[in-house]
Amino acid sequence: MQRQNRVGRWFANKLYGLFCIFILNVTKVWIPPTVTLGEGFHIIHAEGSLSIHPEVVIGDRCGVMHNVTIGTNMGPGAPRIGDDVFIGVNATVLGRIRIGDRVRIGANTAVSTNVPDDSIVIGSPARIFPNLPIFAQKKKKDGGA
Repeated sequence: MQRQNRVGRWFANKLYGLFCIFILNVTKVWIPPTVTLGEGFHIIHAEGSLSIHPEVVIGDRCGVMHNVTIGTNMGPGAPRIGDDVFIGVNATVLGRIRIGDRVRIGANTAVSTNVPDDSIVIGSPARIFPNLPIFAQKKKKDGGA
């Protein structure tokens, strides 16, 4: 719902901009209101910077360390990140890619390709290690396929 009063709307926009600039400079965390965040999203050690593109979609229980960038790769489209994903320190996730469920992205990793479920991604450029034995053992133990 928008304000009907033009002066009130102008004042509210200026006040929002002032608070936004202040909070961004203090926290160094930039998460636009258009980002889709799942339940249980958490920032671990919010002492560095965190920048997320406005079109990013992040699943449930995603953990992000400090100095992480999630955004575009000089083109259209933004990442879609699955459930139970962990993104390590100084990692970048760029481009119109999909990060699967239960993925671990290591520190200082640059990801610009799709990553399947149950994988670990490390290095720059990223190396993907799919079908982790520990996750496969949990599936067998739980009676999964």
